[in-house]
Amino acid sequence: MFIGNWDFGKDENNLKNYQPIIIVGAPRSGTNMLREVICKLPGVGTWPCDEINFIWRHGNIGAITDAFPAEYARPAVIRYIRKRFDSLARTSNLDFVVEKTCANSLRIPFVKNVIPNAKYIFIYRNGIDVVASANLRWTAKLDLGYILEKARFVPFTDLPYYFVRFVMNRLYRLFSDQGRLAFWGPQLEDMNTLLSKYSLEQVCAIQWSRCVNSAEAALAKLPEDHVIRVKYEDFVADPQKEFKNICQALEIPATGEEVQAAVESVSRSSVGKGSAQMDEMQLESLSPMLEETLSRLGYR
Repeated sequence: MFIGNWDFGKDENNLKNYQPIIIVGAPRSGTNMLREVICKLPGVGTWPCDEINFIWRHGNIGAITDAFPAEYARPAVIRYIRKRFDSLARTSNLDFVVEKTCANSLRIPFVKNVIPNAKYIFIYRNGIDVVASANLRWTAKLDLGYILEKARFVPFTDLPYYFVRFVMNRLYRLFSDQGRLAFWGPQLEDMNTLLSKYSLEQVCAIQWSRCVNSAEAALAKLPEDHVIRVKYEDFVADPQKEFKNICQALEIPATGEEVQAAVESVSRSSVGKGSAQMDEMQLESLSPMLEETLSRLGYR
């Protein structure tokens, strides 16, 4: 994990001395779990917060969506983001830098332009379980410790923008009839329209489907040896086997004991929770948003 102080030198921006690994997936799909597991191995590390969307959006802060096109990766943007990767690798003496920001599932071509030698782990999960979990996050109470942990990585010049957004988001939840935030998770271009037209559960379903579909389409264009696909349900059912395969594909040296220790806290208790928590009418209302993607992923 992260150790040390930030120190940005002039000779960074090379990405040569370590392997970047980008974990891609819709929110609540096991991305955090996978990130924590892989970062337990020697020589592997990440930032001490679950996402760095502030860093990825620097230079494109005014974009209304997280679905950045490739051309948003302008030279100044590339330099800034690479410096953050390079500094983390250098100060923590890492051979592998892991990054997990769910919004990246909407902008793989942009990420590829910024970090051209990255390898990707695409983790996906049954959309019904994702919807049930994401719905709770949209209505969650304030976790100040979590917010402050992430705020450490907001670029200084972007602080006023994010402070205003944070206050507005919390005020919206306070006065909302649904008790929900104004926004949460990867931002879709038509998010406000969706929220006015559909139930919150349906919006979660659309958010999941678009993240998965966008990631799948973009990753399919990358070299096969740069992309690892992981089914959440398979991983939690046999974490040692699945994680060993991931380490081999990424060429991360790990002993059997290290693999076993890394996955010891993995649990399959969340599999099927979505179907158990929702009634037949709710599940039926989600079908138009989920059916096609679920079928393609083998869940139907």
